This record gives sequence, structure tokens and C-alpha cells, in this order.
Amino acid sequence: MTGQTILAAYACQAADSRGRARPEPESPTRSAFQRDRDRVIHSVAFRRLKHKTQVFVYHEGDHYRTRLTHSIEVAQIARSISRTLGLDEDLAEAVALAHDLGHTPFGHAGEEALDDAMAPYGGFDHNEQTFRILTALERRYAEFDGLNLTWETLEGVVKHNGPLRPAAPATPIADVPRSIADFCRTFDLEVETHAGAEAQVAALADDIAYNNHASDDGLRAGLCTVRDLDDVPLVGAMFDQVAARYPGLEEARLIHESVRRLIDHMVNDLLAETRRRLATLAPRHAQDIREAGSPVVAFSEPMRDNDRALKAFLFARMYRHHRVVHMIAAARGVVQELFALYMADPSHLPAEWQADVANQDEESRARVIADYIAGMTDRFALAEHRRLTGNETKL
Repeated sequence: MTGQTILAAYACQAADSRGRARPEPESPTRSAFQRDRDRVIHSVAFRRLKHKTQVFVYHEGDHYRTRLTHSIEVAQIARSISRTLGLDEDLAEAVALAHDLGHTPFGHAGEEALDDAMAPYGGFDHNEQTFRILTALERRYAEFDGLNLTWETLEGVVKHNGPLRPAAPATPIADVPRSIADFCRTFDLEVETHAGAEAQVAALADDIAYNNHASDDGLRAGLCTVRDLDDVPLVGAMFDQVAARYPGLEEARLIHESVRRLIDHMVNDLLAETRRRLATLAPRHAQDIREAGSPVVAFSEPMRDNDRALKAFLFARMYRHHRVVHMIAAARGVVQELFALYMADPSHLPAEWQADVANQDEESRARVIADYIAGMTDRFALAEHRRLTGNETKL
């Protein structure tokens, strides 16, 4: 291919990709990582994110984040950071766009409910579910299940939050989530190392987008006020700074201006700290990043403290707001009742899913039912619950 940007020595190079689990001819017009990004965008699971809860806030409106808009915002931040650091933007974007595909309806409330229901059968985790979607559950292509993504994109999705087991042999591969462990037996993703720099960027872009945009949505939904943020390190000072510079600014503009400056501040901190670590490590290859022993892409220690303080505020003042708690309880009930109904009578499932559970043992049947429920959008889950129980659940 021509016209490609020259990347840093420590970037993942598409031309040197370790390939796909099922070999296939590469595109003459797109790099391997571009194709991965495109396959994620064209997946059914990605489209469903449009109607999946991002932050569980009480609202009826079209201006709040969904899993889809959140994923797009994460991808934008990841691309910007990657470009500045000389990394492969397409790989960072592919990981960012894919990272939330495994989320259930109703956000973390739905995940917790499904994990409880699946406790006797190995539990449920949205990161593992994302991997199952990418490697098995998307059934669109004639020659393979899943999306047949490159090794680098799959390792980025699996390890974007760090290694899945220590490098020491004390933790066997069997202790890694089953779907990932089974896959690694034939296409080893090296789960004992860190991911490449692009996936590390995507992980922190997720933190930047999630915390700041959760604050934005919480303020707009009336779950907290601007003054409530006064004592939150960095955040309160940023709002005060904007208010002082633009006296009398209407609140909606005040919120947006403050949030965008917070994002910019966090990005610049990440870039400075990452450059410092790169200078110390002096990596000459992407594998040097993986084997560094600790993340190379990171916030400074003061920014990590600020990030933790904001998370604590959001948990206490927003996620535990009485309106949110009410909705969490209702959403958990919907997911748990759906699981129990399908387990008791799989004939409630669509025909193709009934075929998947036919002649299966109880644990395998439960996993298929969890796959089906996890793929639901919020509104479809409510509609199914209403169809099967006759009850209208108000969130």
C-alpha cells in the first residue's frame, strides 16, 4: 500500500501483523488493521450499541450517551493520542470501537444481574463476552464465525486492561476465562504480557471519555450540580476557571467548555507521562512495549489520583442516586427473570437459538442463553420481558 504514515519503531506495524486465526488474502487497498476496524463497524453487535445503556441515568431524551456514542468518542480520543505518539491509529480505533461489544442491556446493572444468574455456570464478564462476539458469535461471513480479526486487535481487546495472568507459571492458562483460554490453545495471544501501545492507548481513552462524559450526562440529568463538583480535585478548579473567564455563561455551555478542557488536560498529561516512560524504556519494537513489565501508556501519579477522586464522586453522587438505584433494581429484575424463563423453557427462544441449546447439558445451555440476553438492546429486553411475563417494567 502507498501513502502510509511512517510510524514509531515501537508501534504495531500492519505489514508485520501476526495474521489471523484463519488465514485469508489481505486487501490491496486497506491495511490489516483498517479491515479489522471496518469489520467491527459493520458488525451486528456494534449497531446494537445504539440502544444499550452507557451510564445508568434516569432520562428520557436523545442527548445522553449510549454505548455506541461512547465507543465513537473513545475511538476519537484514541486516534488523536496514537497519531501524536506515532502509533497505528487504525489499530487503536479498532480496539476502541470493539471494547464494549460484550456489554449487556442496562449497563453494569445488567452485567451484574447476568453474572449472578450465571454464577453456577462460570459467571459472566463483558470483556470475555466481547471476545466471544469477535471470535464466534458474529455469524455473517461465509468462511468463518466471528470477525477473524488480526492477532494484534484480538490481543488488544483481551489485554487492554493488562495481562490476564502473571508471567510466572503459577497461574495456569485454565484460570483464564474459558473462551479466551480455548482460543489461545490454537492461536496464542500471550495473555501473560501487556498489550501493544495502541491497546493501552484505547484503554486510557476509555477512562478519559467515560469519566468526563458521565459527569456531563449526570449534570444534564440533574443527578448532581456544578457546585457539587467544587471539592473534586482538578474538576472543581476547571469549572471555576471557566466560570471566571466567561462570567454569566449559561450552564450548558459552562458544562461543555469545562468538560472539553478536562479531556484536553488529561490527554496532555497522558502524553507527557507516556513520553517520559518511552524515553526511559527506549523501545525498538512493539514487543518491547508488551514485555516492559508495566504499562508504558499511563497518566502521571497526580492525574491518577485525580481520576480516582472523580470515580469516587461519580459512584457516590451519581451511581448511588436514589433514582439510579431504583432503575438498577428494576433492570436487574428484568435480566434475571429473562434468564430464569429461558432456562425453564428454551422454546421461548427464537428458532435459531433453540437449535443451539438442543441436546446441550445445563451449563452449555446457560451459556447460550447468556449470549442471547447479552446481545439484547435495552428496549428489546423490556419488550421480551413484557411478552413473556405480561408485566410492564418502567425504568
